[in-house]
Amino acid sequence: MERYIGLDVHRDSCTVGVVGPSGKRLKSFVVETNGSALVEVIRSVPSRRHICLEEGTQSAWLHELLSPHAEEVVVVVPEKRHGSSDKRDAWTRAEELRTGAIVTRVYKAPKHLAALKNAVRGHLMAVRDVVRVKNRLKAIWRSRGIRSTVGVYDPDTRGRWVSRLPQAYRALAEGLGKQLDVLEPLRAEAECSLLKEAKTHPTVRIISTAPGMGRIRSAQVVAVVATPQRFRTRQQFWSYCGLGIVTRSSADWVYVNGQKERREVRQTRGLTRKRNPLLKQVFKGAATTVITQLADHPLHEDYQRMIDSGIKPNLARITLARRISAIVLSMWKHQEVYDPSRHIVAGQQ
Repeated sequence: MERYIGLDVHRDSCTVGVVGPSGKRLKSFVVETNGSALVEVIRSVPSRRHICLEEGTQSAWLHELLSPHAEEVVVVVPEKRHGSSDKRDAWTRAEELRTGAIVTRVYKAPKHLAALKNAVRGHLMAVRDVVRVKNRLKAIWRSRGIRSTVGVYDPDTRGRWVSRLPQAYRALAEGLGKQLDVLEPLRAEAECSLLKEAKTHPTVRIISTAPGMGRIRSAQVVAVVATPQRFRTRQQFWSYCGLGIVTRSSADWVYVNGQKERREVRQTRGLTRKRNPLLKQVFKGAATTVITQLADHPLHEDYQRMIDSGIKPNLARITLARRISAIVLSMWKHQEVYDPSRHIVAGQQ
């Protein structure tokens, strides 16, 4: 007999709702957000257990904790609702799992990638903090009509730039400068930690041979995707990376002389907004590297060919990013390093 269990998780407590195969609500619990207490409650439910919970801070931990005690543990991104309660949310998760009404499932990477995922997260946080402080620092001079250079970031030359500011602004500039001086070594340390962890994963070394990738971008891809078998086609991978094109039509069928004919007109609405932002950043960055630094690479020649044919640079860069992502997916699936001799000229594929 199947049992469908919905969890609504909070910091201090979890609400558990159990539904039978017919949809009957069997029982509900409120239990402390504690590993042993949650396992005990789940194990008290007889028969085959299917668990569903929302994506959140504790979802990865709960997925690892409860997977040995259930047939499946599904993490979802629910639709936004107003006026719901904990118990109602738990019942809803269980019912969605029972009826197959889940819209968006969240993939949870295996435990052996946890160190790489955390190294990637730490590096991203450090980079974003440095960029944020740099933007705030440079904005001080811009707000006073002073055109500054990268010298404001250097502690050896910052003093001369601070002296050009009015007295009321100098303390703020000096404070942000001190923040930057502390964050820069932390960013470098996070990068070293990421590169050290990436060396332990052979897949990262394979993907890093792709044009424009490198060790850091490759580590980010492996940490997010975990396994290429999640994507049967490159189109599915493009959609996940935010590189899939969304189209629409206002009418699929028209009547011509009294006869119904299918209309093939499709209007492009741009790139999908349902994406992983980090992957989109990685592949667009790889395309930019090919464009600006790899002038002799076949992909750069493809880009130049697109520009010469009248395609806008931003659209040509997106096309290049799509090609690089398809190359990475194929390399990963076949465990092969990049081979430029197998490059297909644009327009011949």
